[in-house]
Amino acid sequence: MTTTLKDELLAKPIGPATPPRTTDPDKDFTRRIEVNGDEAAVTVRGPADSVDEDAAAAYLRAQGLEPADWTATGFRSSEWTLPSGDTGLSTRFSFARRAATERTYEIDELLASIRSYEPPPARRESGDHTMVIALGDMQFGKIDGDGVEGTVKRTISCLNRAADLLATYRLRYDIGHVHIAWCGDHIEGFESQGGANVWRTPLTLTEQIRLDRRVKLHAMLTFAPLVERLTMAAVPGNHGQAVRISGKGLTRYDDSHDTESLIAVKDAASLNPALFEHVEFFVPDTDELTVVVPCSGTVVAHAHGHQWRPGRHFDWWRGQAFNRASAMHQADVLIAGHLHHEHVDTDGWRTFLQPPAMESESTWWRHAKGTGGAPGLVVAVTKGGRVPVKEVVHA
Repeated sequence: MTTTLKDELLAKPIGPATPPRTTDPDKDFTRRIEVNGDEAAVTVRGPADSVDEDAAAAYLRAQGLEPADWTATGFRSSEWTLPSGDTGLSTRFSFARRAATERTYEIDELLASIRSYEPPPARRESGDHTMVIALGDMQFGKIDGDGVEGTVKRTISCLNRAADLLATYRLRYDIGHVHIAWCGDHIEGFESQGGANVWRTPLTLTEQIRLDRRVKLHAMLTFAPLVERLTMAAVPGNHGQAVRISGKGLTRYDDSHDTESLIAVKDAASLNPALFEHVEFFVPDTDELTVVVPCSGTVVAHAHGHQWRPGRHFDWWRGQAFNRASAMHQADVLIAGHLHHEHVDTDGWRTFLQPPAMESESTWWRHAKGTGGAPGLVVAVTKGGRVPVKEVVHA
């Protein structure tokens, strides 16, 4: 059986296999099955303790139908007394074929593309500039555009291309620090729309988080051998919120799968300090939504754009900077996701960078406005508060 990229990234340690329960031919009184398109009905007759959904599923399998492809939608049951005095049961189980969203992903080629990637020569070079890589809005788990497989392949490909660009930029700048900014909405989640997106999200929540975590791990493993300092920061997006109460209220503002997955990568890196002692990780403080990281004399701030209305990023930034206790007071660069399109803006020497979404499109937005996405990430070079280079990397 061929292993796909999705299978590899979502792999987890599971318990040993146990043989399926076999039916007792003396008690298996299943007599009838009816299949009509995407609906099926199985009638099971026998002693009460042997007439259940498992018996119906066993008969589905006996007739060449895979039970995993069907969902029980209802049953109708009647009882009678057997000659032995025990209770007999006749139950008709109704089944429906599972939704089309519960599909497997044919992404075998992605596994080969990751394994065949050869990063630049592993040299931890020093330098007084920082290369910043900004990405977000992967929303792993949703079916829009080219779906999970497309977004995973694109994210890995863009990160690999950014690693290749490091050597190119070093011809112009002494780069000893790479900073990766994860700008939120790394998973689709189920809280942002109050569960309304469930049908269009074929991955479970834990699978979405696992993909996000392992993509971040790939980024660390790719860039750690190349620089004397690697930093990664993540901020909470609205899709990554862990809990909403009554569809509105939150727990703490930092309670986010977007940031927790980066903390998990930090925990893994700490197990091998010899290789990763030069790698640093940053997430917002308790009940906060922003984080700042110094990058070669440039103070880089991170936020998710759901905190302000479109186009009002500088108004929000000025409000935050008015509080001298806030680190935003010193920020030279603000990096944010959320609005899914490239946006570079300046006010004096202050720079706002908004990378495109990594997902290929929001189908809802395309229906409403007509445009799809132009997915990618942003690469920038900075020193001393200046950002002379800003480039969008597309897959």
